Amino acid sequence: MNVAITSIAKDLGTTVQGVQLAITLFTLTMAALMIPGSKLTDISGRKKIFLIGLSVYAVGALIAALAPLLGVLVFGYSVLEGLGSALLIPPVYILVTVSYSGLARAKNFGIVSAAAGIGSAAGPLIGGVVTTAISWRASFILQVLIVLAIIALSLRIVDPKIVGPKHHLDIGSAILSGVGLLLIILGLQTTSTYGWLTATENFSIGNTVIIPQGSISPFIVISGVGLLFNIAFYYSIRHRERVGKEPLLQTRLLHNRTSNLGLVTQNVQWLVLQGSFFVMSVFLQTVRGFSAIETGLVLTASTVGLLLTSGRAGRLAQRRSQRLLIRGGFILTILGIILLLLLGNENSLLANPNSPILNFIPGLFLIGAGIGIMLTSSVNVVQSAFPDKDQGEISGLSRSISNLGSSLGVSIVGSVLVSSTLPKNEPFGVALIIMIVIAMVGLVAAILIPKKTAQPIVKEQKTT
Repeated sequence: MNVAITSIAKDLGTTVQGVQLAITLFTLTMAALMIPGSKLTDISGRKKIFLIGLSVYAVGALIAALAPLLGVLVFGYSVLEGLGSALLIPPVYILVTVSYSGLARAKNFGIVSAAAGIGSAAGPLIGGVVTTAISWRASFILQVLIVLAIIALSLRIVDPKIVGPKHHLDIGSAILSGVGLLLIILGLQTTSTYGWLTATENFSIGNTVIIPQGSISPFIVISGVGLLFNIAFYYSIRHRERVGKEPLLQTRLLHNRTSNLGLVTQNVQWLVLQGSFFVMSVFLQTVRGFSAIETGLVLTASTVGLLLTSGRAGRLAQRRSQRLLIRGGFILTILGIILLLLLGNENSLLANPNSPILNFIPGLFLIGAGIGIMLTSSVNVVQSAFPDKDQGEISGLSRSISNLGSSLGVSIVGSVLVSSTLPKNEPFGVALIIMIVIAMVGLVAAILIPKKTAQPIVKEQKTT
């Protein structure tokens, strides 16, 4: 989607901001529905929910491929593919956790996390090739074919039997959580037009002015209401626990310091990865005039870096602590973004739109390498903080937080890129500087992860 932004906007008669909204809503749908989707794995079984998720995703991809208007694309891609992802992703992480332990679990988390990271990094190149050679619509058809192949392969999955009492879905809490996340992201979307603190123009619904120019910005109002919904969600699940009913999420999962810090690092990793990719994709297409395939080729530097480091995730976990790997990953990522800004001085991205393309390769490589190092470790820190019986819920929370990070990344940099107060190409530089600041937050969270989780994962010894 990132490398095909201009092609999609032109074909559907919309704008770059319209396509950005579709991308944001896709990751938001995943974030909002990931916890309920994960809960359904405890109710109906992991393999069954996985297959349902794949089927919904395929239908959404087919609708997106045939979309005549942005609204239809949003329904197929943002809604249905987002829903399908929310159903199919949690079972993968749950199955790894309940099927393996010790070194084997770290190794398989490494494989899954590497696949996720490589998919995000390689997507621009694959999408660019298909979009340039055929059409952006062909990319969605390709997704359908791939999903059908995965369905055929997944029939052989062995799903360990779920033991314990029958589970129930807390629909009320799911609605509160979903609406809360939706409003926060929608609030962020308004900043590009109405500003962050003060409304730069009238905010109207129909012909009625809801927030006049010069008053408090819609971002604060809408996101504030979203925050209230999330607070209501917390008290809803706490109330259900107190009256003896099964909540959507156990509140004790929110009170684990190790897990919470790991979740912060996960959120920041995906925020920085998707935010940086979005900045570079828009810059290369709108400023440099690159085609989809040319944009994808430049971004391949990140894929190479991610492949090299994520492929060694299992070995690194034996030699270095999880906390150290996360910290190292953030440091590499921050250095990579700094290189994007500064490499070549007068030819830097911040100063000159005609800077040589080769100047971007080292920075993009380091960003991919940094993300590849820490993806597996962050997941392992979070998932391993709880026993097998909690894996359904913590997996959903983990994936929700990660996808919320992706939504925030695209939303934040998108708002900066359309800023009318910044001249020439400065919005691109400012957006990357914001990514550095946010990555620093992730680094601090990694430093604060308790040392007891920082030991290398040792191979389990067989006993007789």
